[in-house]
Amino acid sequence: MRYRLLAAGAAAVLLLAACSDGGREEEPDASGGSAKQPTGYTIAFVTHETPGDTFWDKVRAGAEQAATDTGVELKYSNDPDAGKQATLIQQAVDSKVQGIATTLVTPDALAGSVKAATGAGIPVVGLNAGIDQYKSLGALMYFGSDETLAGESIGERIAAAGGKHPICVIHQQGSVSLEARCAGVKSKVAGTENLQVNGADDAAVTTALQAKLAQDKTIDYIVTLGAPIALDAIQAKEQAASQAKLVSFDLNKEMAQAVKDGKVEFAVDQQPYAQGYMAVTSLYLYIKNGNDLGGGGPVLTGPSFVDSSNIDKILPFTEKNTR
Repeated sequence: MRYRLLAAGAAAVLLLAACSDGGREEEPDASGGSAKQPTGYTIAFVTHETPGDTFWDKVRAGAEQAATDTGVELKYSNDPDAGKQATLIQQAVDSKVQGIATTLVTPDALAGSVKAATGAGIPVVGLNAGIDQYKSLGALMYFGSDETLAGESIGERIAAAGGKHPICVIHQQGSVSLEARCAGVKSKVAGTENLQVNGADDAAVTTALQAKLAQDKTIDYIVTLGAPIALDAIQAKEQAASQAKLVSFDLNKEMAQAVKDGKVEFAVDQQPYAQGYMAVTSLYLYIKNGNDLGGGGPVLTGPSFVDSSNIDKILPFTEKNTR
């Protein structure tokens, strides 16, 4: 039902955009497609992206395509440090943009800057992180996955397969979405243990995981919360000669191939391209027409399982979602 609703919402967005075009001719964009005439709207897009994390390539690609399709100017910025992300939001407010899309991974740290935006009359939508906090912060809409549900779904699959002692690898300290994922797993498998690593340093992640797996042979599942961390875990498993099975959140080309090759049991996709695309499109529609997507609730883009049963169908799309 969630995916049918999302598809219907996307279709409605496209229909509204077509109906409100006013018969203007479109200009070809750099990729050979067509781009809207500039609307004069500027939208700031602020994330907690860690440089080098390919997940954000998909989010940004979706946002940029939406900007092209709607004719808005997009200002993308990012910083994994909560205080610096808050500063980026405040700078967007000071520059008098017409809308702000932002991840809300550390709600307490971002509350002041989001309040400054809404106080200045700038609409804010959340995406990717902060599904339980976006309304209290003042964001109008939210686009992302239900991370608690996703974690519970992974936990159920692990429990059904006989798993007793998973480790859940948190690669960014203080992230409410990552903590919700691990809490969801633990709610279904009581023996789940969290492991904190520095996700900005692949070598450090591999070393920490290798040491943990070598020390405790009772670990039977590794749950990583991002595709690059899963690839680090594959190396750590080999170096520690661990028999633990690996499952992960999120998907990129390399992760999809790892699922195909049987190195990863399954992945949970949250469709980051759709998150970026819908966040920008929703702001365009709100600024232009007063449209509010979601009916007062979040618009879910996941979770969706990717495993041996559907990887052949999904694998060809893993490259397309980055452009």
